[in-house]
Amino acid sequence: MNAPRWLFPFVLAGGLAGCDGDGDFSDLDAYMNEVLVRPSGQIEPMPVFHAYPTFTYNAASLRSPFSAQIRPGLAGGGHGSRAVRPDPARIRHYLEGFNIEQFEMVGTIANASGTFALLRGAGGVHRLKVGDYLGRNDGRIVAIGNDQVDVVEIVPDGEGAWLERPRTLPLKVHS
Repeated sequence: MNAPRWLFPFVLAGGLAGCDGDGDFSDLDAYMNEVLVRPSGQIEPMPVFHAYPTFTYNAASLRSPFSAQIRPGLAGGGHGSRAVRPDPARIRHYLEGFNIEQFEMVGTIANASGTFALLRGAGGVHRLKVGDYLGRNDGRIVAIGNDQVDVVEIVPDGEGAWLERPRTLPLKVHS
């Protein structure tokens, strides 16, 4: 027996209306009365958070504690020279924005224009020649060998003068 489709909503509505029963909500009324009789507790106020004092790190321009210290015998008796100083008018190279410790020599290339060192660091491998600069302390490449690159950095001596500090970047084998 197939009933027409329009009849189904009426049968459903009649069935749901029959669920109303006798209207006995005594259990619900009892629960609501119990909740209303309970003493109302105060909500605790939110705790007061005190702001921490701000801290400004002022040692960012100082020497890293993890790099080698300047040895006094490197530049003539341990005192810097006023004749040695970085050139403020010189145009900075891209690789001078990185610490020299992150560079490692991975090889050399020689052609008709000269010998070039291949240094890995700063997100890639870079080809540098004698006279190029790298590192934050005005490091200038002074010699390129098959197994090392010699760099001279200009660093402050702490007394208002400057020291030339030699550094060597050895060839990293199996890199």
